[in-house]
Amino acid sequence: MAVASKKIPAPDEVRIKTALLSVSDKTGIVELARALNDKGIRLVSTGGTHKALADAGLPVSDVSELTGFPEIMDGRVKTLHPGVHGGLLAIRDDAEHADAMSAHGITAIDLAVINLYPFEEVRAKGGDYPTTVENIDIGGPAMIRASAKNHAYVTIVTDPADYSPLLEEIADGTTRYAFRQKMAARAYARTAAYDAAISNWFAEVLDTPMPRHRVLGGVLREEMRYGENPHQKAGFYVTGEKRPGVATAALLQGKQLSYNNINDTDAAFELVAEFLPEKAPACAIIKHANPCGVATAPSLAEAYRRALACDSTSAFGGIIALNQELDAETAEEIVKLFTEVIIAPSVSDEAKAVIARRPNLRLLAAGGLPDPRTPGLTAKTVAGGVLVQTRDNGMVEDLELKVVTKRAPTAQELEDMKFAFKVAKHVKSNAIVYAKDGQTAGIGAGQMSRVDSARIAAIKAEEAAKALGLAEPLTRGSAVASEAFLPFADGLLSAIAAGATAVIQPGGSMRDEEVIAAANEHDVAMVFTGMRHFRH
Repeated sequence: MAVASKKIPAPDEVRIKTALLSVSDKTGIVELARALNDKGIRLVSTGGTHKALADAGLPVSDVSELTGFPEIMDGRVKTLHPGVHGGLLAIRDDAEHADAMSAHGITAIDLAVINLYPFEEVRAKGGDYPTTVENIDIGGPAMIRASAKNHAYVTIVTDPADYSPLLEEIADGTTRYAFRQKMAARAYARTAAYDAAISNWFAEVLDTPMPRHRVLGGVLREEMRYGENPHQKAGFYVTGEKRPGVATAALLQGKQLSYNNINDTDAAFELVAEFLPEKAPACAIIKHANPCGVATAPSLAEAYRRALACDSTSAFGGIIALNQELDAETAEEIVKLFTEVIIAPSVSDEAKAVIARRPNLRLLAAGGLPDPRTPGLTAKTVAGGVLVQTRDNGMVEDLELKVVTKRAPTAQELEDMKFAFKVAKHVKSNAIVYAKDGQTAGIGAGQMSRVDSARIAAIKAEEAAKALGLAEPLTRGSAVASEAFLPFADGLLSAIAAGATAVIQPGGSMRDEEVIAAANEHDVAMVFTGMRHFRH
């Protein structure tokens, strides 16, 4: 049943007489409290915050002076009291509320500065179960929500970043309704994200990947100039997940990343992370979230050159991801072509100097590589809902490959198969990838027909061969990967026509036997992985 409104208009200006300060993150709290005290505002505080302010020589009352009750149970119970919540929730212009405050000695609290126990940080650092539970704040969210609900009279501030705007607002000792509204909105968003982190943690530790209620929370990193297109608004929200990538990377130079830059850079770095840096340097070049070239080589510069050779036309204005530290030699190669973004685990000082010659080129140092095997969630909105799934963390090295043709692949074909299948995992479906000697030879992405993907990839390989002055395209003698099963033999026959001698695919089609027979007829080796990698 809905609660009827008191229908009392909110005042525009509210004078701040009493402020309650209770923070876990004490960044800037002493300076804020000193500024409030200079304005004659009474300071009330709790626990560690009270100690910090008292140690700074500020006159500050303990919250027990409001409640008449001591802090108990190791601090678990200190603010859950009518003396606090009455002061936050009272409608100042309501006679009944005023009488209750007078009868019970409740002091009105006009400003609440509160932030929460560091649950997200403890979770990110891998805290054990009891420690993580102990960092679930109870009193903090309750006070934040109470203050935000009563924003007609109470100003709530939950982020140290808002201390400066608060001090500007109360230059005359008052806050205006529009400011209190804005702070209330931020407060509810903060408690929502906090509860989301807690519920998602429980889902994780209880091995419940799809709980009845799923909430996704994040903090606005930056508002973007626009989204995928100039008429769309966009923002970049970070979840706090410590997975190395575009969200955690340091922007060493260049202008703000766009919506499309972030999307493509994430795709590029997740792909290049499939190739372990201790095994070989690797480079992935991405355009519109699809790879246009991927390669490994003895050196990073050579890996870049080999990746570029696959489709140098599409690479123009693309994203370059590297699995090792960017060095000066590789940087010299990259700056020869217009590139939007480079992302690497780290960047040498010499490479920074080279890239600095292209001031608009965005350079990111991610601090590490994401682990392809790490579980996680991905989400996509649809009309009226959100699709959530676990991250595709399957790796071809972990699969039991089944040879289904008369001829088994050679050792080199097997390596090329695995390489191609790793890349195909990151190509939009329907995907076909040709690879030879640790280098993509042709990539067909996102076609409605798998046959068309095979043909487009072969055409690109022929164009690349002409550009490089090669006698024949690299698809001759290559391995070809399909990220999902080949439903008919026609896709296989197109790949064979392009020169593929070995095929890797998940298998599982009703016409597998037909496809296998076609492979045997052309003396082509084929293996089944048993795992598909649709990517839409």
